[in-house]
Amino acid sequence: MFGTIWIIPFLPLLSFLILAITGKRWSEKTVSILGVGSVGISALFTVLIGIQFLTNPPPGHFVVQTLWSWMEVGSLTPAIAFHLDALSLVFCFVVTFVGFIIHLYSSEFMEEDEGFSRFFAYMNLFVGSMLILVLADNLVLLYLGWEGVGLCSYLLIGFWYKDPQNGYAARKAFVVTRVGDTAMAIGLFLLFTSFGTLHIDTLLDAASQNWATGTTMAVLASALLLGGAVGKSAQLPLQTWLPDAMAGPTPVSALIHAATMVTAGVYLIARTNVIFMLAPATQLAVAIIGAATLLIAGFAALTQVDIKRVLAYSTISQIGYMFLALGVGAWSAAILHFMTHAFFKALLFLAAGVVILAMHHEHNMFKMGGLRKELPITFWTFLIGSASLAALPIVTAGFYSKDLILWYAWAGEQGNFWLWLAGFAGAFITAIYTFRMVFVTFYGKRKSEISHKPGKRMLIPLVILAVFSIIGGLVETPHTLGHIQLFSKMLENVLPSTGILHSGISEELILQIVTALLALLGIYLAYYLWLKKFSLVQKITQVKLLATSQRFFFSGWGFDWLYDRLFVFPAVWLARINRRDFIDLFYDGIADANRYFHQELRKTQSGQIRWYALGILIGALITLTIVVFI
Repeated sequence: MFGTIWIIPFLPLLSFLILAITGKRWSEKTVSILGVGSVGISALFTVLIGIQFLTNPPPGHFVVQTLWSWMEVGSLTPAIAFHLDALSLVFCFVVTFVGFIIHLYSSEFMEEDEGFSRFFAYMNLFVGSMLILVLADNLVLLYLGWEGVGLCSYLLIGFWYKDPQNGYAARKAFVVTRVGDTAMAIGLFLLFTSFGTLHIDTLLDAASQNWATGTTMAVLASALLLGGAVGKSAQLPLQTWLPDAMAGPTPVSALIHAATMVTAGVYLIARTNVIFMLAPATQLAVAIIGAATLLIAGFAALTQVDIKRVLAYSTISQIGYMFLALGVGAWSAAILHFMTHAFFKALLFLAAGVVILAMHHEHNMFKMGGLRKELPITFWTFLIGSASLAALPIVTAGFYSKDLILWYAWAGEQGNFWLWLAGFAGAFITAIYTFRMVFVTFYGKRKSEISHKPGKRMLIPLVILAVFSIIGGLVETPHTLGHIQLFSKMLENVLPSTGILHSGISEELILQIVTALLALLGIYLAYYLWLKKFSLVQKITQVKLLATSQRFFFSGWGFDWLYDRLFVFPAVWLARINRRDFIDLFYDGIADANRYFHQELRKTQSGQIRWYALGILIGALITLTIVVFI
């Protein structure tokens, strides 16, 4: 099976080409079979290869499949080659499996949309690009996939391009992520200049042998890679594009947030962990960025009224937990949370899509209400996803992954009290805004009639993801709950182990109990404020200071306002005053001269034969004169 690794990214890319070229000629059923089936077969190959990988590990616990040499420029000779190890296998599984579920859901959600075939072409390209990113054995090929998912995010966020706001959101995502991509590109140049290669394994070996811990080059290289990661994963200070990315169709939001683009930064840091471990200052910065982001995004989610924007800020916050884990050296915990988050966040977005369709495309939660009886399957699956997001203890996948991160933030060699406190507070806020969303959307009085009920292709994905949102975390349980370590053992040959300063079971149990109680308290607080005593919320928001704080959090802490005044407005002002600059005048002058001579030349086309004959005679005389006398 290892010889078929290339099929995993190839099938979605082939489907993209077919749909892009001939998709409009086919029926929606044919397009669905091709678009959904290609990702489904990729998922099947991933599972089969994964079974062989786990039952009969290859030598060195990795497989490299080289297809052909891509280019040869001096010593730069990147190949189209795929590297499969435990880390890339986990990402491949999530991308293909969750991607397939989202594609299946989309086949019903996007029915009768005029861009049906175009939608699936973009979605297939998105999945194919992400698979290239996580399977690449060199940073040049990885960067190709990296830019591929960036392009697809632009195409899919602005899918309904006839609405100017959607086009603006797509451009914003493209421009903001380009800032991080530029930093990453410079980092690749720096690494190639230092070691003469961008082959990942060779590069990491060279870095560990030639760079001392804390050296300036290691810090600079890791900081530039971090710049790329924060852009793609929407972390501080480049998080502003993700809430506006909700302009695209709901399945796009699910794919971006759960399985593809925003997790690319997590993968990059995990894949290049050697460089970050050689730069402790940068690794600490990763943890601080994650901790700050999860708090800022959590408070912002607490004030949103659009159900998709709540989930968008939630994604920013949960990716913050992954960065926190990477920053404290809890590598396997970060990847575990990536996997569990993919299950419950895809579930929440897809369930939100059902609600939005049912409510006449209404996004405002406060115009919904009372939907639990009208949409029972959607309600129960949404409740399971919300419980996992809020890390409801014992019974949800989110509990096991988030608890592991908080434990390492407290007890890990690189953890400390303040990082743990940020994650602890974030867990409390998460429980509040998550169940605020549940109670406002599904409880209380129904405010409008149901216009659309989902079919099987939308409900089956919800049920499957709900199951994984419960059992997905059982591959890694804490000491206090059986100490199953299947996940970390699978990754131990790729990611470094995390040291524990103090690992007493009683201490871990106390922290778990406190965290669990805090989550339950957050759920109860959401119930009390937004279901039982909603009038109290209205009174609280009338307090001037609290109302101001709410507006501040609602705006995403004013980052858009700040960036508009620091970058956007000055750039627009300079463009306006520079509209008639010297360079433009020069080229405009050439164009004006050509237009003038064109108008004069037109006058010679009078249709009078004597003038044509005279012109031929004059031309002949001039030609003979040149020949004879020159």
